[in-house]
Amino acid sequence: MNIRQIAPDFSATGQILPEQMPAVAAAGFKSIVCARPDNEEGGQPAFDAVAKAAAAAGIGIVHIPVSGPLGEGQIIRFHDAWANLPKPMLGYCRSGARAGSLYATLSK
Repeated sequence: MNIRQIAPDFSATGQILPEQMPAVAAAGFKSIVCARPDNEEGGQPAFDAVAKAAAAAGIGIVHIPVSGPLGEGQIIRFHDAWANLPKPMLGYCRSGARAGSLYATLSK
C-alpha cells in the first residue's frame, strides 16, 4: 500500500487487499471508504471480501463506488460516512484519486 495523508484524519491509497487489513488496523485507521466499483479490473477483490476483512479487524467500512464524475448522491453518502464513521479514515480506489476527490467535497 502506498498511503498518502491528505488531511490529519483522512488518507488515500490504491486497492486494499483483504490480507492487508491487519496492516491497515496497525496503521491506526478506524474506518474505510471504498470508491472503487466492483469488477472494474480483473483480479480485483470484491468489496464484500474487503468488507469482511475490515469487520474482522474492527474497522468500519462503506462502499461509495465512483466510475465517472462525482454525483450528488455519492457526495451525500460520503458526507454522511464522514459524519458517522470513526476517524482516521482511509479511502481507496484503483489509485486513491477518486477517494481523495470524495474527501475534497467536504470543503465545498
